Amino acid sequence: MFQPTALHSVSVAGVVIRDDGRVLAIRRADNGTWEPPGGVLELAESVEDGVRREVFEETGIKVSVERLTGVYKNVTRGVVALVFRCRPEGGTEQLSDESTAVDWLTPAQVENRMGEVFAVRILDALRGDASPSIRMHDGRRLL
Repeated sequence: MFQPTALHSVSVAGVVIRDDGRVLAIRRADNGTWEPPGGVLELAESVEDGVRREVFEETGIKVSVERLTGVYKNVTRGVVALVFRCRPEGGTEQLSDESTAVDWLTPAQVENRMGEVFAVRILDALRGDASPSIRMHDGRRLL
């Protein structure tokens, strides 16, 4: 029997880490949740360019992309998120249509302000090893 091909959306996010260990985060305008900056990858865009664009659009911070730290699949919505560790290279924090707050959080603040599926992306990026995490979730909880 013919099975239709499942369609997935690909998003990218940047875990931007300052020298003092604080991590860049936004409070989303649409739902009020704290998350690392990111969004849907455009068709003709490289993955790294997408990370740089999304972080800059949502925060005003320019970044260099260091490495992939995780792949996260939302099985409910069919979204695959590629998360990258980044370093700030310039710019000034600013709000956008997509963010109502931009802040540099400590790891403890990340755990307190963010839901599990977004906090784990940052905590995975803060780990010292070079192997990316691969995780699945339902939009609220890791599976």
